[in-house]
Formats: sequence, C-alpha cells, structure tokens
Amino acid sequence: MAYDEITALLGGWPGFELVAIERQPARADTAPQITLTLRAVAGAPKRCSGCDLVVDAVHDTSEGRVCDLPILEAETWLVLPRSRVACPRCGPTVEAVPWLDRYQRMTLRFAESIARLAMQLPLQHVAAWYGVHWTTVKAIDQRALATRLGPLELDGLRVLAIDEFALRKGHRYATVIVDPLRKRVLWVGVGRAREDVRAFFTLLGPARCAQIEAVAMDMSPAFGAEVQQHCPRAQLVFDLFHVVAKYGREVLDRIRVDETNKLATAAGPNRPRVRAQRRVIKGTRWLLLRNRASLTRHADRVRLRELLRANRALFIAYVLKDDLKQRWRFRYPAAARRFWRHWYRRAMASRLNPLQTFARLLATKIDDIISHCRYPLHTGLLEGINNKIKVLKRTAYGYRDHAYFFLKIRAAFPGIPS
Repeated sequence: MAYDEITALLGGWPGFELVAIERQPARADTAPQITLTLRAVAGAPKRCSGCDLVVDAVHDTSEGRVCDLPILEAETWLVLPRSRVACPRCGPTVEAVPWLDRYQRMTLRFAESIARLAMQLPLQHVAAWYGVHWTTVKAIDQRALATRLGPLELDGLRVLAIDEFALRKGHRYATVIVDPLRKRVLWVGVGRAREDVRAFFTLLGPARCAQIEAVAMDMSPAFGAEVQQHCPRAQLVFDLFHVVAKYGREVLDRIRVDETNKLATAAGPNRPRVRAQRRVIKGTRWLLLRNRASLTRHADRVRLRELLRANRALFIAYVLKDDLKQRWRFRYPAAARRFWRHWYRRAMASRLNPLQTFARLLATKIDDIISHCRYPLHTGLLEGINNKIKVLKRTAYGYRDHAYFFLKIRAAFPGIPS
C-alpha cells in the first residue's frame, strides 16, 4: 500500500508527510513498537506558536520524537523535524503544529483518547493500558476537565443547598454547594467552618448574593451565619433528613444507652426479668434509626414490636420521631405551626431529658423548619452527590490533589440545561 493511502487511513499529520515505517517486535519487558518518520511538506506555511504569525524564515531545526495513538496494539512513535521560526514579533520560537501541543510529547488525539478513558477508569488503569505514567494521565485529565467544564456559571441563582462530606479519615471535611433546581455542583471547598464557605459567597458577589431566596442545609450554625451575612434576603431551610438524623443521634441513641445502663444496674428479685429486657434493647440501634417501612424482614418487625412493648421511654421517643417527620408534609405555615406546638407539648410532657433538650433546640429554629412550606427544598440531591463522591474516592483509592478531585465532582454533576 502506498504511503499516502496509509497516511489517509491513520488520519494524517497536516503539514507533514510519511516517508518511512519501522516496526520492532515485542521484547520481554516492552511492547512492540512502530516508528513513523515524517518530513515537512515542501512549501507548507510555518506559524509562530506565540502569535500565530506566518513566518518564512527558519532559525534552526531539530529532530523531535512524540507518541501517537497505538497502531495494532503497538506503541507508535513519530520522528519529525521541529523547526524554530525567526518570528519578527516573538524572536526564535517553536513552530505551531496543529495536531501537537506546544509542550507535550504526544499528539492531541492521543491525549484526547486518554482523557476519554480517564472519565471512566482510575488513572492507574489508564496509565497501564497506554503505557504512560499516571501523573501524565492525571495532567491530561485535569486539563480536559477544566476545558470541558469551563468557568462557573453563577448568574440567575435563586436557591442553594449546602452540605459537607468527608475527604478522608481523621475528621477532614469539605463543603459542597449545589444548585438544586438544575442539579449541578457549583463549588467545592476544603473545610466546613464559616470562613471556609466564605470563598464561595465572595466569588458569587454582592449582586448575585442579593438574589438568593432560600438555602437548604443542616442545622450548622456556621453555614447559617455565613448565609445570613452575605445573603440578607435568603431564607434558611432545614430539611427533614438532617433534623431526623440529629434526632436519632441525640435522642434515640441517648435514651437507648440510658435505658440499657439503667437495666444493667438493676437488682432485686426481678433481676432475671430485667436481664431479659436488657437483652431486648441491646444491639437495636439501627433498628430504631431505620424507617418502619424499610423493615422488610419479618424478624426485624417482630423485634421492633417487642422492643417498643418492653420499654416505655423508647416507645415514646420512637413514636415522636415518626410524628416529627409529618411536619415536612405541610404546605401551609399556619397548619405546620399548629402541628409543631402540639408535638412540642408532647415532647416536653415525656419527662425524657434528651427529648426535651432536642425539642427546646428545635423551638429556637422553628421558623427555618417551617420555611419548608414556602420553599420545599431538601438535601436529598446532596446525599446522592455524597454517595457519588464516595464511589469516586473508592474508584481512585483516594485523591491527594483537592483541586483535581473537585473537578471530578463537578464533572459528575454538570446539571441539566436551564
């Protein structure tokens, strides 16, 4: 087959022509290699890579060796002349080659192929497949992500959702802010303190901050204070998931432990019956925290009934947990407030210290809970994003470069068109 036909099949190298092909067989430690020798097409214009000016004068020429896409599973190398043109504006400058990055030792199509595969596989797997170093794959993927995602589009935002996720073990956290209407990640930053979130609102700017109407979040005082400082019109919206999760930790867990300890120290003639009650309570943490509808196993449902029948304090706390969830079904603030007052009276009459403490805490934030009637926002999307983040971390065995990790998160949730 003629060289020009081979060149056409391979996609060609504009400005250069194929003059020789050499194939080296595979060895014990190397894959087979194909070396393609190119030469500059006579009369083809040369452009300065600095200013894109067409330059006729050549300062000097050297031989370059760059990697291209594999051909028939063989590593493919291109040997070509690289000229430095005598640009009247920039001085001696390497000529611009349209299919080759200025500082890269591989073709653009090879880099694009690596970037496409890196969207689906860990860096180490892509590096092993193409026979390049993983840092090269990471640099290509990071550059491709930044180009594809572009700058943040922050105009027209009306509502936000804020949550945190664990970066790694040792209480290292990051904060993610999303647009819940378009289901896209807007910003990710290291830390979960008030000053850590401030960078986003600085980026947003006073004019766009003034347009924010509502922000869904957990009951973090740091997030709430920062939102109120920068977005004076924004209404805080505390969602169901975080309130009920906090109830589980601070009420159900505390009462379960207290009741278990109380039964452990009991004595007297009823000791065998007390021990039996303690065995019923022990090991029921997740049974109490799960929704009753999600208990699909008959044995779990039976055990829950026995537990609630055996302990009055846990029965009260469990019933009030289910009733508390009903508050998020209201769409009229007056009805929601009436329901809350009724729930609060029952909680205070329970004589359970953890439950009373939690009810007093909610009473100080009830306006931000009832705001859900006007802005039915929740952080369910954020919980889905956090699950995806965990998958990304497991796939890559963790990320040491936070900027790169945050680009991967943004790419996983680019949002839906407006």
